[in-house]
Amino acid sequence: MYIATLLTNPDQPHLTEATVAAQRDAWQGGDIVWLAPGEAAEFALPEVPDDRWPAWEAWQRKGVDLVIQPAQGRRKTMLLADMDSTMIGQECIDELADEAGVGPHVAGITARAMNGELDFEEALEARVSLLRGLDESVINRVLETRITLAPGGPELVATMRAMGGYAVLVSGGFTAFTHHVGRLLGFDETHANVLLIEDGRLTGEVAHPILGRAAKINALERVTKHLEIPEADVIAVGDGANDLGMLERAGTGVALHAKPTVAAQCDVRINHGDLTALLFLQGYARDEFART
Repeated sequence: MYIATLLTNPDQPHLTEATVAAQRDAWQGGDIVWLAPGEAAEFALPEVPDDRWPAWEAWQRKGVDLVIQPAQGRRKTMLLADMDSTMIGQECIDELADEAGVGPHVAGITARAMNGELDFEEALEARVSLLRGLDESVINRVLETRITLAPGGPELVATMRAMGGYAVLVSGGFTAFTHHVGRLLGFDETHANVLLIEDGRLTGEVAHPILGRAAKINALERVTKHLEIPEADVIAVGDGANDLGMLERAGTGVALHAKPTVAAQCDVRINHGDLTALLFLQGYARDEFART
């Protein structure tokens, strides 16, 4: 048995009974369950339809995400999340670079690295080198004035933890940001790279070993072993090429507003919904979300 979930941007809910029923009827699905009026609905399917992706494309044009997944085991006990452009709305290194006066150049490198066009570690070292000499106080300034939590993140983490889940934040960014974001959102663990600082200024180097794609897979392996749960019990979310390893290994890997080459390699793609989509995908109704 499978579950088809349809969901929209929570700020612009526009699903209707008629349009959802039309898709259900075309696929001979089960009863429609509304997880949030106008925003998210689901129905059971006996099998994955042959026209899944044409239907997905049609719904995308309407501003709706369509996900089909096995019904069994879709509620997860562990969340593994990327940070930059996932749990927050920015790329931290781009914001630091903007403060250093090299924002556009670094942002271009970041975009190519996240799309898988550049080696992640080499790209990170190249970008960090451009921050050499920046006063360390700029980190707190960026945190206070530039970094915003992504919509739905507080509800996602709070609900999964309230249901007994474990939340891990693993970033190719920097500990100065993951510690802050992880504390705000209530993550159980945070892991990231360390910006080296001497005499109050950034050295333009990052501590080794650099946490990249392999580090996210290692976190998946290590934490699931520690919790004594299978990798199938993990829901992972990210947007960049360095997230693909963990997205492929997790029971449910969600490409959230992901780079094109990343989304193309994932079956679960959220382009219109926010982070609460990860709760809808697990069958939680909005009135079951934990208060934040």
